[in-house]
Amino acid sequence: MPILLDEPELEIAGEEQTPLPEYYEVIAGEIVEVPPMSDYANAVAHRLNRAVDRYLDANDIGETGIERLFRIPQRKDKGRNRRPDWAYISFERWPKDRPYTYRENARDVVPDIAVEVVSPGNSAGDLIEKAREYLRGEVRLVWIVYPLSQEIHAYLPAAGQVRVYFAADELEAGDILPGFRTSVAALFPPLEQPPATPDDDA
Repeated sequence: MPILLDEPELEIAGEEQTPLPEYYEVIAGEIVEVPPMSDYANAVAHRLNRAVDRYLDANDIGETGIERLFRIPQRKDKGRNRRPDWAYISFERWPKDRPYTYRENARDVVPDIAVEVVSPGNSAGDLIEKAREYLRGEVRLVWIVYPLSQEIHAYLPAAGQVRVYFAADELEAGDILPGFRTSVAALFPPLEQPPATPDDDA
C-alpha cells in the first residue's frame, strides 16, 4: 500500500507550519512563489542538460540540475535562495563525496553556472537584473537563453562583459568546462510560428 506523505512545510515563528508552493524562492526571508518554466523552455533546458552531461560523462568534474533551489547570498540578504532554470555545480564547490542535508530544501552552494531560459511573461529587465544578482553572489558564468531569436547571452563577472552566441555558433564555458562545446542551434527544438498580429503587416 503506498505511503502518503504530507505536503512540504515551512516553519513560521517556531509554531505554525505553512505549506510551501511547488516553485518558490526566498527573498529577504520571504517565500516568493515563482512560475515554472514553459514547456518549450523546459525542453531547451533539458537539451542543454543532456549536452553538458555527455561532456561530464567523459570529464567527471561536476554535476547539473534543472530548477533546483540554491543559496545565492547577497550583501544585504545572506539567506537568499534562487531557483535557476538550469545550473552546473563543480566538485570544487561541492565535492563529489560531500553528503547532502536530508531536510533542507535549498542546496547550500553557489552554482558555477546559472541559466535562465526565457519563457512567455519574462521581462528582459528582470532577467538582466537576475544575471547581475547571480554574479554578485559569486556565480562564475550566467547564460540567458532566448528561444525566439535562438541566442544565448553569456554574462561574466568582469564589469560589462557580455558575449552573445547566435544559432550558428558553438556554446562554450571557458575554464569552467574545459573543452566543452555544443551547437547553439541544436539546443532549440522546432518551434511553431506564433499567430500573426495586425502590427506584423505595418
